[in-house]
Order: sequence, then structure tokens, then C-alpha cells
Amino acid sequence: MRTLAVLAAAALAGPALAQTPAVDAARSAGAVGERYDGYLGIAAPVSAAVRSQVASINIRRRSLYSSLAARKGASPQDVGVTAGCQLLARLGVGQSYLLADGVWRRRAAGQGSVAPDYCR
Repeated sequence: MRTLAVLAAAALAGPALAQTPAVDAARSAGAVGERYDGYLGIAAPVSAAVRSQVASINIRRRSLYSSLAARKGASPQDVGVTAGCQLLARLGVGQSYLLADGVWRRRAAGQGSVAPDYCR
């Protein structure tokens, strides 16, 4: 998992993480958030344009996770979950996130890490 964490960290610095102003605004509003599996999700109603931009970002992330997984002999899902751990650790106050239980939440002020136990 350590090697995957290094790969995921490198991935998160690249264009797969890049977002648009509309997606950034939706994230700030809590309508778009990070998922435990390394992808963006829709937590509340958003415009068709934002939905399309989220899908585009997720396509880039999926491609990157697949590429990294192939280089290290891991599954793309494992790389995605590892990236998800790092993305969840970076959440700001008020941002939405989805854990494996399928419940959307928002990070509260004073709340510690929102990453699941398997991320530690």
C-alpha cells in the first residue's frame, strides 16, 4: 500500500485533479465532493454543465489510476482508493465527502480527519 500511496500522491498533483471554476464553486457549496474511491461525486443537485465537468474529471482520474496500476501490478480500484484516502485528508471545512457506506457528509469545523480507518 505504501508504493500505491506514493503513486497516488504523484497522481494528485497532475491534471487528473484539475478542476474548473464551476466545479470548484460546486465543491465550495457542498454540491460536489470527493468519494472514498478517488473520484468526484455529486452530493446535491447541480447544473448539466457541472455534471459533465465532473464526469470529464473522473474520466481523467480513471485513466491515470489505470496507468499507475499497470505500472505497479495493482488494480485501478486499489490506486483509486489510495488516492481517495489522500483526497479525503485534504478536505476543507464545509466540503462534502462520501464514504463507502454511501452517505454524503460535510466536514465540520473542528472535525479531525474524515479518512476511514483503512487509510491510516
